[in-house]
Amino acid sequence: MDLLNFSSIVPSLPFILEGVWVTLKIVVLSLVLGFAWGIILALCKISRIKPLMWFADAYTSIFRGTPLVLQLLIIYFGLPQILGFPIDPYPAAVAAFTLNSGAYISEIIRAGINAIDKGQQEAAMALGIPYSKMMKDIILPQAFKNILPALMNEFITLTKESAIVTVIGVQDIMRRAYQVGADSYNYFAPLLFAGLVYYVLVMVLTLLGKGIEGRMRRSD
Repeated sequence: MDLLNFSSIVPSLPFILEGVWVTLKIVVLSLVLGFAWGIILALCKISRIKPLMWFADAYTSIFRGTPLVLQLLIIYFGLPQILGFPIDPYPAAVAAFTLNSGAYISEIIRAGINAIDKGQQEAAMALGIPYSKMMKDIILPQAFKNILPALMNEFITLTKESAIVTVIGVQDIMRRAYQVGADSYNYFAPLLFAGLVYYVLVMVLTLLGKGIEGRMRRSD
């Protein structure tokens, strides 16, 4: 059998491409929730309240120090044994990626906040500006501009790592390509096509990130 013979899987290409929307829905939702969770963790890390600092540091250490696939399997297979009811694959994937991405994003945000001149915080406090308002209106907008490239890298990494959801049966790009391979007895061609789809997604996200970054620089 010619492993590079794509003709046998051409009718199945639309089926594989439908997985793009599944992948993007998981990645985008996880990134949005992970970003919100990352902000909370970052604020805990720079807080003067010791228990919050210890919690955020321990959380980040655990989720950055263990494999993402392990976290996904614990949520999907292990957590239902504790809760007493099953968790659907899609929510399990979003939960795992959110919790994992939040740990990485919190470090990115913390670094961005620490890069802002301390004098701005001191001036805001001297003017009596509440801490929450200072963070929302002064510090975080500036930090966001500084950390945008790192956030886009996290987005790209999450897009590539999303392929692991195939282990819990989510019908993403990788899962569909594997199913086409099983039906056609030719795994190489559909998996190679899946790799091409992921590559195109990453290139599009890279160009999008550069475009946003350039526009923000011009606005400055």
